[in-house]
Amino acid sequence: MVNISRLNFAHLPTPIEELPKLSSILNGPRIVVKRDDQTGLAFGGNKTRKLEFLVAEAREQGADLLISGGAMQSNHCRQTAAAAARFGFECKLVLTGVKPQQASANLLLDQLFGAEVIIVEDRAFRDQVLQKTFDDAIAAGKKPYLVPYGGSSPTGALGYAFAMEELVKQLTDFRSLRDFGSLDWIVFGTSSGGTHAGLALGQRVFGFKGRVLGISIDEPEDHLKSHVSELASQASEKLGERIHFTRDDVLANDEYCQAGYGVFGEGEREAIRLFARHEGLLLDPVYTGRAAAGMIDLIRKGFFKKDETILFWHTGGQPALFAEKYSSSLL
Repeated sequence: MVNISRLNFAHLPTPIEELPKLSSILNGPRIVVKRDDQTGLAFGGNKTRKLEFLVAEAREQGADLLISGGAMQSNHCRQTAAAAARFGFECKLVLTGVKPQQASANLLLDQLFGAEVIIVEDRAFRDQVLQKTFDDAIAAGKKPYLVPYGGSSPTGALGYAFAMEELVKQLTDFRSLRDFGSLDWIVFGTSSGGTHAGLALGQRVFGFKGRVLGISIDEPEDHLKSHVSELASQASEKLGERIHFTRDDVLANDEYCQAGYGVFGEGEREAIRLFARHEGLLLDPVYTGRAAAGMIDLIRKGFFKKDETILFWHTGGQPALFAEKYSSSLL
């Protein structure tokens, strides 16, 4: 395998924990959780794994400024701002939404980490503003590095290729085998595709035998199959010879995202309450809440066999719980 630049700042390996009460209440398969909400950077989350590779690439390119974009309560932008602060970069974030009277949750943390926040009310103009921010930085003599949405580039996807290696090693450990046995399914939230592509690549390279199912947060299944397969193929080139992934290599379900990105429905509320009240585990309202709602519904429909084991990959995001638009309707 080729030498790949990486900054090791995530708290790894993240633990695997069993969720016995939730499994019992749902009367379905055994459920365990991979705690990537504990990766350590700025309350943790899945973007930390990607940023280990993205920030290393920015350093190699001589960058002094990280620029990225996302929604007003973007978990990715919160972790990007924290990584910039930790490794001595300036940071600019282009965020979509209406400027609140008072910053809270992720937006508060962005500012606490010293990021300059540029707000674009209409998401249709975000790419244009992001490009202008990048061009203006170059004109001002800066050396910007554009961190892709969600960290989802071939470089960022490596974070979850190696996360799969970590998981496979955990499962081959005697204690883990005794406690968890084999895993039949991995279930997680998928959106910009970097986590999904990395897991697909890692599954192929490191020999994970189960199935990897992404519950869509906001994208059609057809788009995810095309985008994730291509991104996984591109990421594979960074490990050596290109591996060709097809649409059939990508499992995705878009039945739970019809309400739209960040729309907080009863499915998300129920999932958050079930995890909190029966396992003491917090989900977030946008990503893990929706992915867990999809998993719960699929369990109730009999999609998974009762003798199977599901690993729910917790990708973090809990600071968004404290944003008023979500917290006001949680209880």
